[in-house]
Amino acid sequence: MTTMRIAVTGSSGLIGSPLVRSLRADGHELVRFVRRAPKAADEARWDPVAGTLDTDALLGVEAVVSLAGAGVGDHRWTKAYKRELRDSRVLGTATLARAIAAMERPPSVFLSGSAVGYYGDTGDRLVTETAPAGSGFLAELCVEWEAATAPAEEAGVRVAHMRTGLVVASKGGAWGPLFRAFRFGVGGRMGNGRQYWSFISLRDEINAIRFLLDADAVRGPVNLTAPNPVTNAEATKAMSRLLRRPALFPVPRPALRAVLGEFADDVLSSQRVAPRVLEKSGFVFAHPTIDLAVAVARHG
Repeated sequence: MTTMRIAVTGSSGLIGSPLVRSLRADGHELVRFVRRAPKAADEARWDPVAGTLDTDALLGVEAVVSLAGAGVGDHRWTKAYKRELRDSRVLGTATLARAIAAMERPPSVFLSGSAVGYYGDTGDRLVTETAPAGSGFLAELCVEWEAATAPAEEAGVRVAHMRTGLVVASKGGAWGPLFRAFRFGVGGRMGNGRQYWSFISLRDEINAIRFLLDADAVRGPVNLTAPNPVTNAEATKAMSRLLRRPALFPVPRPALRAVLGEFADDVLSSQRVAPRVLEKSGFVFAHPTIDLAVAVARHG
């Protein structure tokens, strides 16, 4: 990859932080859009909900990576928090897409975040990027999220929608609480454990994003998931085995509903997703299995 000037949103998050470190280590120039007053030379101000950003900071940018969005599992899904989940993604993406489209020399690529929640509950059915959208709040959110990139696409920018799965990391994201639970000896499957979890290691997530920056032929939806999705029960067994902790306490559906509210339905839904676009484009996964993904994450 030749060095580039790259704009990133969500640069302080689970994925954004290591991505920025990785790009900087290879000499890329970063512009990090932040919602507060800039404190560093590489920071620029934006307000995704208000639809404003420092357009001067985009000058000379060759690629944009959008990772911003409120945490799906950070709070109960009240009406207000569901609005925040939507606005932080859809309005933020639309703000970037409009700014990109208005540039005299727009970036060549816009990598926009999305999620495997796009597919809804797929049960045991293996789905690829050609599958239609599912139903439910997260699926509808992902549809709006991806549609918000339209101005950039219409301006001729290569746009890829990164449909990320469950990122296996010991801190943060959907997997962080699982590591904490197992380390305290209270880990266990969720519900009946038969629901599929399409996971990806944090390192493969970063590598896939970097791969897409240079993959000129790839546009549209791209599943960022490992090629071997597992059931929740299989993931639980891998956690128990590799962390050397018992998996004694299955969490029944009613308990999850009591703690998580509506979000519990998505925790218990099944998404068996294959990364066909990445595989056909030549991307090689460092951690294609759940054992490898958990093993590398436990040291993180």
